[in-house]
Amino acid sequence: MQIEKLPPVKATLQPSNHPYLNGAWTPQHEEVTATDLDVIEGRIPNDIDGIYLRNTENQLHQPLGRYHPFDGDGMIHQIDFKGGKASYRNRFVRTRCFQAEQEAEGSLWGGLMDKASMSLRPGFGAHGSLKDSSSTDIIVHGGKAVSTFYQCGEGYVLDPETLAQEGVASWVPLDGISAHPKVDQRTGELLFFNYSKHAPYMHYGVVDRSGKLVHYVPIPFPGPRLPHDMMFTQNWSILCDFPLFWDAELLKRNVHVTRLHEGLPSRFALIPRFGQPEDIRWFEADPTFVLHFINAYEEGDEVVLDGYFEEDPYPPPLDNADGYGHMMAYVDEHSFKPKLHRWRFNLADGTTREERLDDRILEFGMMNQRYLGQPYRYAYSTTSKPGWFLFNGFVKHDMLTGDSWSLQLPEGVYGSEAPFASRVGAVDEDDGYLVSFVTDENRGTSECILIDCKRFEEGPVCRIALPHKISSGTHAHWADRSVL
Repeated sequence: MQIEKLPPVKATLQPSNHPYLNGAWTPQHEEVTATDLDVIEGRIPNDIDGIYLRNTENQLHQPLGRYHPFDGDGMIHQIDFKGGKASYRNRFVRTRCFQAEQEAEGSLWGGLMDKASMSLRPGFGAHGSLKDSSSTDIIVHGGKAVSTFYQCGEGYVLDPETLAQEGVASWVPLDGISAHPKVDQRTGELLFFNYSKHAPYMHYGVVDRSGKLVHYVPIPFPGPRLPHDMMFTQNWSILCDFPLFWDAELLKRNVHVTRLHEGLPSRFALIPRFGQPEDIRWFEADPTFVLHFINAYEEGDEVVLDGYFEEDPYPPPLDNADGYGHMMAYVDEHSFKPKLHRWRFNLADGTTREERLDDRILEFGMMNQRYLGQPYRYAYSTTSKPGWFLFNGFVKHDMLTGDSWSLQLPEGVYGSEAPFASRVGAVDEDDGYLVSFVTDENRGTSECILIDCKRFEEGPVCRIALPHKISSGTHAHWADRSVL
């Protein structure tokens, strides 16, 4: 392995006993480029060709107030597979907030758990009191990577191969973009929504394959909401209105506290891809909150949507959490209990049918992106460590037969969101690999693993050493070489 280290960035973070500034969540401040990575076990297959990108929170400066893991500075970790070899690089996302804090040599913004008045200067995007760290998700559209933020950020563009930074995406509107835009590989279009605290509270948009905003319309909501994800089919885009959102009275005082509004249903807005507000079809469903969907498709008169239904979207604080009980519960899947779930929206009679597909606690689903928006067969979920936001295993589902296969990581080893990478020349939908970065707390190291989805329970077919231990984080993306 050959390693080139970049000049260090400015950091003022002090040692802390905060639960998400330690262990597998210890921030990584070093930026490197490493080539000809060492293989620990197995060999790198010749039939994987593309790039795995992962977004990660890495706090650089001492927090002004109470740190939340989603406040951390965005860092993209990348591994590039080609010809049976792999290279690695990682870079902070040079957002405007990142640059401002580098110049100030310290924190300028409070976090998700702080009052808006904690910030020393206005932020950017739809939620101006927060630092847009662009640390939540990353996708590839039109040959460019776009990193996003948890609460509607600006969207930052990077070259997916070099991680060279190109600033804010030109098409991003004033109210920003949500954490999870979607790319339709059939058309090359990117679909997104945003939300804000001012009417009409949500917008929906379409960006063509060349990066031009070609459609942008309001989605009328009764007040401020906190949707996190969306999905699409060949003809419809699906947007959400869940009963977990801001406390209206506290919001009048600029205090941001969420609560579950009893008596309100979940609502789903189905809008034609290039539709207007008057074209929306609204469907009601059981009250819940959904962080992430897997896929959606059309089947006769029905639109089918798969995702993770939270059984307790407003969990009580965890005990013995040293003042972080609410935060620990909100990021602990075993507290809010997401379960694999299916919604069926009947376009003929306007009804909704729901079905539980698995009673295990699962989240962060992935599938073969070539089938996104189309009928599909296989989904891949993560399992998590009780009490923590740490992935400790993976589950493959056959959505047609109901069969499933599980793979548990060793104790003290934690994975990342694991997208599916199609094998070169693949014919079957599951002919490929799950790709994941893992951190081994027992050894203080990190590596990349490949799981053959045809032999799922046999464990990694390849383990590749990374040049340093990386922090845990949120979302990841796979891009075939053909889309770069």
